[in-house]
Amino acid sequence: MESAPRFSATTKGVKVTVRTFWLDDQSQPEEHRFAWAYHITIENGSKHTVQVLSRSWEIVDGRGRIEHVHGDGVVGEQPVIGPKEVFEYTSGAMLETPTGFMSGIYHIFLPASASRFDAQIPAFSLDSPHHIDLIH
Repeated sequence: MESAPRFSATTKGVKVTVRTFWLDDQSQPEEHRFAWAYHITIENGSKHTVQVLSRSWEIVDGRGRIEHVHGDGVVGEQPVIGPKEVFEYTSGAMLETPTGFMSGIYHIFLPASASRFDAQIPAFSLDSPHHIDLIH
């Protein structure tokens, strides 16, 4: 897993790191189905407990088509992450093109102050071995 591409962004002490993995066994290039997994680590480097309330994604395929995805929490949870704690999960993406990008935000709640902020999910590329001219 260490050789997987890694992308990171930090917002107000919350560091989001993404690693991507091509899923050959779940992809069917001849049918324009290209699959990836992405593993996300959310590290709370702040002094305050945070909670991931929801997420917003922007997914751009190799043809420039944009899909917006919004939802509560992550992987069915709204994790509470204490200071210096980490939450990790793995999810996936399916595109009709052999390459694309994803980026987004986590909508974060701070219980102590009842305030909110958006933590950046870094833009990351989805590149398959079926795309000859990789530019990412």
